Amino acid sequence: MEKKQKKRVDKPREEKNKPEERRTRLPKHTGERNLRVEARQERTAELPEDVVVGRNAVTELLKSGRGVNKLMIAEGDHLGSVREIMALARERGIIVETVSRQKIEGIAFGHRHQGVLAYAAPVPYAELEDILEKVKDKEAPFLVLLDELEDPHNLGAILRTADAAGVDGVLIPKRRSCPLSATVAKTSAGAVEYVPVARIGNVVQTLKQLKEAGFWAAAADMDGTPYDEADLTVPLVLVIGGEGHGVARLTRENCDFILSLPMAGHINSLNASVAGAVLMYEVLRQRRKKK
Repeated sequence: MEKKQKKRVDKPREEKNKPEERRTRLPKHTGERNLRVEARQERTAELPEDVVVGRNAVTELLKSGRGVNKLMIAEGDHLGSVREIMALARERGIIVETVSRQKIEGIAFGHRHQGVLAYAAPVPYAELEDILEKVKDKEAPFLVLLDELEDPHNLGAILRTADAAGVDGVLIPKRRSCPLSATVAKTSAGAVEYVPVARIGNVVQTLKQLKEAGFWAAAADMDGTPYDEADLTVPLVLVIGGEGHGVARLTRENCDFILSLPMAGHINSLNASVAGAVLMYEVLRQRRKKK
């Protein structure tokens, strides 16, 4: 029997001119590094407008004279350039808090902070002495003191009304009170650029200082003189209390008189910024009428 010959199948020849495909192999550690970078980028968010982090950035902020509400230093980071930063802050009377590094990291949103974070004000704070010097020749200067007001929207609204009503300055305590911030600036509709805002220490001591300078102190509270029956044409510091608790007892006791608003409905109080607006415009009304 004849053997069957197997057919020979020729493999197709590769085209000589066809470019040879190449595979580039990345080292294993390169891929891991890229994943770490991507993860870090996902964790890093944009900082709020009033937050400044990093030793150099905070140092320049303090030297610039811009308003600073508070400085945070991580526990254990009190040497080297941090010591200089703390000294600059204390020279300007800025609150310095020592906090855990985790707290700063939570605020810094992944940005390199070096254990230092500052809350900056949108505009520089004024000094109480400068405000008093500016109004010393006025017949009846008008100041507003906010006693532990904590809502930035209320503060912004009060600044907006203060500008419209011709208030010469607004005073806010350094502690337990809302500072100037981006939210305050936005709510004020630009009034923060025109109304001087000074940070004060003890409210009672400040009232005593103002009364020695010739001011009368009036607190907005219940069970007082009806606001439209009091003489508000004198040099005046109007005290507006915080949300919920109103004017503190010691503050009230150191005021010359209490102003109250009539309430004809079921709610026995008004929002702080609304009450403040009514009283500021009553001051303006009386003074315009007197002229």
